[in-house]
Amino acid sequence: MSGPRPVVLSGPSGAGKSTLMKRLMKDHEGVFGFSVSHTTRNPRPGEENGKDYHFTSREAMQEGIQRGDFIENAEFSGNLYGTSKAAIEDVQAKNLICILDVDIQGVRRIKETNLNPIYISIQPPSMEILEKRLRDRQTESEDSLQKRLEAARIDMELSKEPGVFDVVIINDDLERAYEELKEILNDEIQKVQERKS
Repeated sequence: MSGPRPVVLSGPSGAGKSTLMKRLMKDHEGVFGFSVSHTTRNPRPGEENGKDYHFTSREAMQEGIQRGDFIENAEFSGNLYGTSKAAIEDVQAKNLICILDVDIQGVRRIKETNLNPIYISIQPPSMEILEKRLRDRQTESEDSLQKRLEAARIDMELSKEPGVFDVVIINDDLERAYEELKEILNDEIQKVQERKS
């Protein structure tokens, strides 16, 4: 795939990935593109189909997975999630840095492809802080929350394995985490801006 190197952002739910991504895209308009994932879960209030996710049926998604349309996919809390090759190519075709928001299973699957992204893990300072952030959202049932926390525990352990990520950012201070993220992506950002000028 040609175009700028994609960026794989991973980390547990509540680590601050979405906040950092939104800010990156706002501060660097016309540089980043978000690869829109597919999911079989129902939309949350305010989510738009085609913008936040491609909301789809389990049957349609399983057919796509079997056809090899997805670069990675995973099941979480009974719902399928995945990133299609077409979603990434759409972003790269616009000379944008494609941001992929995937879990640790997704990271492993992408490592088996020829995508060659920059792998970045966003981690919370501790499980306690993560749990507080997730509880403050008030979007989860207790059961769903416990599943997310268990997934986060595994994610935090795996992020420490050497060679999985190019860099691990501990999000204990949003400003500092954001500066760190920008610095890592600086070279790719400049390449995109040069091509535009």
